[in-house]
Amino acid sequence: MSHTEPAESLRARIRSGDRAAFADLYDRYARAVYNHALRLTGNWSDAEEAMSETFLAAWRTRESVEPEGGSLRPWLLGIATNKAHNANRGVRRRLAFLARSPEPRQVEDFADETAGRIDDARRLAAVHEALSRLRRQDREVIALCVAAGLDYRQAAEALGVPVGTVRSRLSRARARLARISSAPPRGRGRGRGRKAEPPGARGERESEAAFAALFLQEEVR
Repeated sequence: MSHTEPAESLRARIRSGDRAAFADLYDRYARAVYNHALRLTGNWSDAEEAMSETFLAAWRTRESVEPEGGSLRPWLLGIATNKAHNANRGVRRRLAFLARSPEPRQVEDFADETAGRIDDARRLAAVHEALSRLRRQDREVIALCVAAGLDYRQAAEALGVPVGTVRSRLSRARARLARISSAPPRGRGRGRGRKAEPPGARGERESEAAFAALFLQEEVR
């Protein structure tokens, strides 16, 4: 199927349980779903699991798809947001991941491309650490609007909230990230009596600030 197929046609096929349509849906959006889950979980294996669960849930709830509307990407990313949140409940596993630097797992044929963009586990940890400083709702909005490129209306559709709520959450997230990106690394420029910065921490802190700044540089509609 061409990616130029009208959205209404694809929606109708999805609603009817057309398996070929679901295969097309996977081909079109699996990478976006995986990348979104990866940003929110900070873990390759959790992102893979969230992606699989997203498409399974999409199949099970296919009749909820409205017959008219635009791209189905907001619908899928909304499901993925919830699946990523469930994965994040394993706090100990996430903290264990941040404490080590594992090699990325293979996830079909786009895992290497994703790993190449993120570069390595340290950079992924910096992204996740910067986002983890936000409230859950704000983190989800900035991941959808900035990283995934949804506009306000699409993000509102994905999260099931009003457009105004998306705007306010995004504004709050940007303000928080601005403070992170402008704050000096821990241990620098502080008075005597404060604990010195642990070896290697400055680079990690600066990476976190750099990724916070990266989210601020993007524009959304």
